[in-house]
Amino acid sequence: MKQPIQINSEIGKLTSVLLHRPGKEIENLTPDSMEQLLFDDIPYLPAMQKEHDFFADALRQRDIEVLYIDQLMIDTFETEEVKRLFVDRMLQESRLTANGSSEALKNYLLEMDSKQLIDSMIAGVLKEDLKEQKKQHLYEMMSRHYPFYLDPMPNLYFTRDPAAGIGSGISINPMSQHARQRESLFVEHIIHHHPRFASADTPVWMDRNFDFPIEGGDELVLSESVLAIGVSERTSARAVEHIAKNLFNGNSKVEKVVAVEIPKKRASMHLDTVFTMVDYDQFTTHAQVVDKDGHMNIFILERGDPLRISKRTNLKETLKEVLKLSEVNLIPCGGEDKIASAREQWNDGSNTLAIAPGSVVTYERNYVSNDLLRENGIEVIEVQSSELVRGRGGPRCMSMPLTREPLK
Repeated sequence: MKQPIQINSEIGKLTSVLLHRPGKEIENLTPDSMEQLLFDDIPYLPAMQKEHDFFADALRQRDIEVLYIDQLMIDTFETEEVKRLFVDRMLQESRLTANGSSEALKNYLLEMDSKQLIDSMIAGVLKEDLKEQKKQHLYEMMSRHYPFYLDPMPNLYFTRDPAAGIGSGISINPMSQHARQRESLFVEHIIHHHPRFASADTPVWMDRNFDFPIEGGDELVLSESVLAIGVSERTSARAVEHIAKNLFNGNSKVEKVVAVEIPKKRASMHLDTVFTMVDYDQFTTHAQVVDKDGHMNIFILERGDPLRISKRTNLKETLKEVLKLSEVNLIPCGGEDKIASAREQWNDGSNTLAIAPGSVVTYERNYVSNDLLRENGIEVIEVQSSELVRGRGGPRCMSMPLTREPLK
């Protein structure tokens, strides 16, 4: 049977990808909740949806299958039992089962059809939506204090982070921020209950219940045998060790895990905000994190009991070593200009999505970085981004590749 997940590189021709089209959850952001829900501003949803549709169509034009997370979820609800199971998990994950007040919310959700249910789960459920429910608890009565029973999930359009395909398996991620932790529950449910995935016995390299966080923006499959992981604001060194052990002990072809330490701050929250692979021997970087010579803290993890861990201090030399390359070209976001570099990195100029070797999708606003990519022989497919960028993520962040063709 064809494997539903097959990711052996960052640059193999992309054939299937998982997206989420932003919806009502964006309009449920308020100035008071933005920080809690990890937004710096409130996007304009109609324009945001047009931009996302433009992105999805750009992928389809390259014969890439585009799947949507909400539709896959709807497809899993073939029985009332499966639907009830997911609602129970979601309410438990949302910490609404502690005092018994979730029963009315549960009944409210289960009365919906499958599409309404998923839309409500993502958009959030307001206290006022349950007008017929007698309010028995203090937090229910304080609607002015906080209006939601169930929080909206505005970050879900960044499908890269809740999970990552690695080889024929998947990392279902314990996410760092409380506002995003429910997102990986959707992927876990799809893997176990959707007919496309459930029958494949897909290896799970990381369980979402692990005690330390890891996110997909930090997981880069450099080759069939090399996985790079950022140790960042959102990914713990303990999680890196844990997934490395699982890969080495499982039926995985990964032989080296390259842990790359990056600054623990919002501007560089994941490895793919400062470093992505665009061709066999070419990579984007951010000069304020990776200088032109590639100096930074890097650790290579290899099989052993305990794990064999060795330190490196140069990204370029490490890439040449682990990928067996004679030369590596680091392409700095924004070039050598400090102002352009800072501006375009903030607007995800380094966050490229490779759809084939030497062919990437980027935001059109990062024109300095895009021109530099073209000067280095990279095909650049530009997509609109005025509203999408407000969530602090680029084309790689907005996509979870499911299958890529093997590299030749």
